[in-house]
Amino acid sequence: MVRTWDIFCSVVDNFGDIGVCWRLARQLSSELGQSVRLWVDDLASFHRLCRAVNPARTSQFIDAVEVRHWYVTFQQVEPADIVIEGFGVRLPAAYVEAMAARLPHPVWINLEYLSAESWIDGCHGLPSPHPSLPLVKYFFFPGFTSASGGLLMESGLAQAREGFQSDPAAMAVFWHALGLAPPDGGALRVSLFCYDNAALPALVEAWCSDPLPVVCIVPEGAALAQLSRIANQRIEPGSCLKLGGLTIAAIPFLDMEHYDRLLWACDLNFVRGEDSFLRAQLGARPLVWQAYPQEESAHLRKTSAFLERYASALDSAAGPVFCAFTRAWNRESTDVGRHWAALRSHRKSLSAHARCWAGKLAASGSLAIKLAEFCEDRLK
Repeated sequence: MVRTWDIFCSVVDNFGDIGVCWRLARQLSSELGQSVRLWVDDLASFHRLCRAVNPARTSQFIDAVEVRHWYVTFQQVEPADIVIEGFGVRLPAAYVEAMAARLPHPVWINLEYLSAESWIDGCHGLPSPHPSLPLVKYFFFPGFTSASGGLLMESGLAQAREGFQSDPAAMAVFWHALGLAPPDGGALRVSLFCYDNAALPALVEAWCSDPLPVVCIVPEGAALAQLSRIANQRIEPGSCLKLGGLTIAAIPFLDMEHYDRLLWACDLNFVRGEDSFLRAQLGARPLVWQAYPQEESAHLRKTSAFLERYASALDSAAGPVFCAFTRAWNRESTDVGRHWAALRSHRKSLSAHARCWAGKLAASGSLAIKLAEFCEDRLK
C-alpha cells in the first residue's frame, strides 16, 4: 500500500544526517513506491551530496522525492501517514499539533543513530507516549542484529560494487576523472574522511617514512584543512603534495555516488560519523572508523562495541592490531604512528575479512523494508 511519509532532517555535522535521510527517502520512493516528502533545513549542504538539489528553491522533486526547505517559521501542511524525525530532531510545534488532530494519528518514528551496542536491541521499537497529546513516538534503531532495525542499503548495491571493482577499465576512468593515474600496484591507496584528529600528525609522519608508498586521497573538507596545517602549506583540491613516501592527493568534495566509488576503489578507507561508516563497510574494503566525538567519551564505548562485532572473525594476529589502531585513532593518540606498520602488514587478512563482512551485512536485512513493515503494522 502506498503511504505518505514526512522525513525531517536537521543538518548537524554537514553530511552524515542528510546522507542517511536522503538515502532512506530515495529508497522508500524508488524501491517501495512510497510518497515521500523530505524536509531539510540546510539545502546548501544537501546540494554538495546531491548535485540535483537547488538550494534556492523551497520545493522541488528529485528522484520522485519532494524536497522541501524547512524554515524556522514552518508553513502549515497536512501531516503524512508516517512521520520520521531524523536522529531526534525537534519537530515544529504546529506540525505536532496537526498530527494530534489528524485521524487516524500518524505513525511517529524517531530514527536513531546506527550503533553496534547490545542495548539497542532491547530498546528498538519501544513506544514513548506524548506527555499531553494523543500521540505515540516509536524508537527505531538501525543495527547489526535481527532484533534491530537493520541497515540502510539499497537493492543491487553489492552487484554494482562487484561490477565496478572487477572492471579495470571502469576503475581507470574513475581515477582519471579525479585527475589521478590508475594504481600501478606499488602504492597503498587510502581515502581520508575524518573530523579534526590530534592523532593525524603522527599518522602522516608514519606514512612519510613507510617503505611502502602511500597515496592519501582527501576530499575537500576538514581533513584536507588539517593536512594543510600539518604540511604548513595550503593544499588545494586538484593538487598533489609529496612528503617522503606519502603523496597527498587533494580532490573536490564528492557527491554520494562518486564517494561510494572512491570507497570501492581504495585499499583502505578512513571514515567518520554514520553515513560514510556504513558505506565503507558495504564497500567491502578495510576501514578505520572515527566515531563522532562525544562528552564523557561515550564514542569510545560505541567504538568498542563495533570492534567487538567486526573484529571477532579476524585472525588472532590481525584482530588485536586492527583494534589497537582503531582505538588509538578514536582516542586521538599518537600511538597510531607506531601501530601503522603492523596494521598495513595485515592488508591481506583485513581485505578478505572486509569482503566477508560486507556479504554478511547484505544478508542482515534492509532498514527501509523493516521500517515500512513496522509502520504498516501500526497503521492497520
